Amino acid sequence: MIKREKNRLDFTLLNIGYAEHDADWNFKNIKSPFARIHYVCEGEAQIILQNEVIKMQPGYLYLTPAHIHHSYECNGKFSLYYIHIYENPNIMSSIFDHYIFPKVIKANQLLEELIIRLHQINPGSALSIYDPQRYENSTELMRSIALQVASPFAREAESHAIIQLLMSRFLAAASDKITQVEKRLTRVLNYIDEHIHQSISIDQLADLIFLSKDHLIRLFKKHMNDTPVSYMNRKKIEKAQLMMLVDDSSIQELSFRLGFENISYFNRLFKKVTGETPTSYKRSVATLTNEPSTPD
Repeated sequence: MIKREKNRLDFTLLNIGYAEHDADWNFKNIKSPFARIHYVCEGEAQIILQNEVIKMQPGYLYLTPAHIHHSYECNGKFSLYYIHIYENPNIMSSIFDHYIFPKVIKANQLLEELIIRLHQINPGSALSIYDPQRYENSTELMRSIALQVASPFAREAESHAIIQLLMSRFLAAASDKITQVEKRLTRVLNYIDEHIHQSISIDQLADLIFLSKDHLIRLFKKHMNDTPVSYMNRKKIEKAQLMMLVDDSSIQELSFRLGFENISYFNRLFKKVTGETPTSYKRSVATLTNEPSTPD
């Protein structure tokens, strides 16, 4: 069997800040192309992650992967550090496609000091708007990207190292997703990763593992809880969202680079997956502004 290539940890900082809430950290139906790490200082709250309620308490780190629907609930005083990070869009596939990460790990003095240090060396990276529906579709996100682009190389290198270390602590307790997938699908998933920028047919995937088209679809749906076409399209749109964070290509060029021959189909699919058109989404993130680098 050809093993699916393991991804590497390669994350860039988008936001880091410290926030104090008083029953006002309540947001629903969040889904982003970036991941979140929360470190709780005081109080309690909870994350509802795909219908699972995760209670948050001081001294613990919480990880929410990219592209996962989740909500926040807080009924009292609550303080935390929040870290938003996104993966290098040039990597083959997301680390979250390879591993099932723990949702929570116990922090220690070193991890706490690293988070504080990350906060100290990235002034101006805090959010001025806490509602995800607003800061993900506003100049808030553009300001964050512009700030990181302008960051001195030494600061960028130190921030990158801290983020990798934090993620490595979650990775140490992660389990391999591939062991939970029917072995013949390993080659299919690997092929999709390697050819995500091309048009891939079901016949190609079926021939790869010497199955009929119908057999492949049944096998894929059984183990991936999705059809091959739906899975590939979702991965392409997720890649498009990530590319829009760091790429100023036109919508048409972006769609062609992801293997879409029909831009109208790409537009319809993008809206189906994300809830908004590519033009609207790109308008929020593609044009960097000259806003002040400090929170309002």
